[in-house]
Amino acid sequence: MTAIVMTLRLYAIACASTGAVALLAAGCSSNALEIEPKDQVSNLTVWSEPTSADLFLNTIYGDIPTLNQWRSWGISAEDPEENYSDNSMNGVDWRYSRTVYATSVYTPSTTISHWPLYNSIRACNIFIENISATDLDAEWKKTRLAEARFLRAYFYQYLWVRYGSIPVITEVLDRNTQGDSIFRPNNTSDEVFEFIVSELNAIAEDLPLDPEEGRASKGAVLALKGWCELFQASPLKNPTNDVERWSRAAQTYQQIIDLGFYDLFPDYATMFLKENNGNVETIFARKHLANTSLGGIRIIEMHVPYYKEQWAGDGSICPTQDLVDEYAMANGLPITDPDSGYDPQRPYENREQRFYQSIIYNGSVWRDDTVRTYIGSGSKNTLDLASASEATNTGYYLRKGLDARDAQNWRNTGEEDYIIYRFAEVLLAYAEAANEAFGPTDLVYEAINKVRHRSALPDLPKGLDQDAMRTAIHRERRVELAFEEKRWLDLLRLKLAEQKLNGPLHAIRIERANGRFVYTTIPAPGGNRVFDPQKNYVLPIPQSAIDQNPNLVQNSNY
Repeated sequence: MTAIVMTLRLYAIACASTGAVALLAAGCSSNALEIEPKDQVSNLTVWSEPTSADLFLNTIYGDIPTLNQWRSWGISAEDPEENYSDNSMNGVDWRYSRTVYATSVYTPSTTISHWPLYNSIRACNIFIENISATDLDAEWKKTRLAEARFLRAYFYQYLWVRYGSIPVITEVLDRNTQGDSIFRPNNTSDEVFEFIVSELNAIAEDLPLDPEEGRASKGAVLALKGWCELFQASPLKNPTNDVERWSRAAQTYQQIIDLGFYDLFPDYATMFLKENNGNVETIFARKHLANTSLGGIRIIEMHVPYYKEQWAGDGSICPTQDLVDEYAMANGLPITDPDSGYDPQRPYENREQRFYQSIIYNGSVWRDDTVRTYIGSGSKNTLDLASASEATNTGYYLRKGLDARDAQNWRNTGEEDYIIYRFAEVLLAYAEAANEAFGPTDLVYEAINKVRHRSALPDLPKGLDQDAMRTAIHRERRVELAFEEKRWLDLLRLKLAEQKLNGPLHAIRIERANGRFVYTTIPAPGGNRVFDPQKNYVLPIPQSAIDQNPNLVQNSNY
């Protein structure tokens, strides 16, 4: 597979239906389709030439929100949505996740806005409208229109899972010709869901299974559809537990499995590094190109310990003790099982592989330095009980997805993919949906055990009932997908946020006594969470959007 033609970052600013399209060049690479940059081309030229039209579409791909950039449509590398969950917290006490979200004081005027994605949706509508009217090559046109519809569906999904009821707009709006009719009211949450799924059903056969790397594929369409169906089947959207919704999601995920195209990448530890971009497990990813505006931020500078007591990072993502306790023992048993062999005074011994591949803990070697988080160590990495520095507030730092070989880490120099959908998530989502629809069948066991085997864990014990299997699947999903921006949305869709995000997150306090370490679980400094189930399962629609559109209705209780 060749890289998607995004190595020439062109930011398109398009008029509603006529006029010129300005193209601003920001970088290029020899590993790309050779397209001569144009400072400005006519609207007619953009839509009459496949290369120019591709540049416009590639710009829309570049609008996909990504944690690997400094800030992108509301999420940012220094304070990702993972910090909204119980998996991690920000060690920097003035970040949004701690000062606003954690305490549930966000309002329509203070929430981080994802509404700018409507600009990207508008760009999709412009592309679809103009390309549909051309007589370009039929196969090229069919594929690119399907890609644009996929991207539009992805952006709507991104807004839907966060806001619920939002307007669905599929045409290019122009107030000069349409007046106040451009101000569209909210569609219901169910209507948004049905729109997304109908779009994905319509385009699934128009996309190749193995496209240029980074472009939408048939697998990506099914993964997005399956995720939306899983969200719609979950308790937040399915209070009566309509089992048919779970069955629909299971069937979609089974389709991906049946493609036989994807598999688990053998090495969980290196799967996210740049040399393994586009590996067999990746279904859809946002590409990055170093030293351009498409470049990713090498997030080591924000998420790892001080290196040899010199500045080389901080605790912007501090894994919680709550997450650490979910990692199984090497024998596959949870630490709560009396037969697991877990010793709370030797908590890091004989744990499963993903723990060591994901978490930096007291005594870990990071690069060639031993990390010391115990009280009285004299290290800058010591548990920060007073939030006096930017060190960890939990006793842990992030390892997963970070490249220890990087000595210097600057913005826009990273080339690692931001993986959005991968095959392990498909297997776990299938297992979840199928268990809810049919119970713990052999296929459910097969799916979850395949993920466990990659990390050298044994099969789950036979004979689990549906409730026990549900618990096992939720634990497996939390651990496998930790720090991939999945947990917060899972807490919302499963209606677990009111349980997990009310009260303290937890840290580990480690002290030396009589020549050995003593471990005590404590409330994490600054880790108290508040979640109002009467309103916080969706975000407030930004006040700025409501001020512009008088037909928008605010979400309840905001």
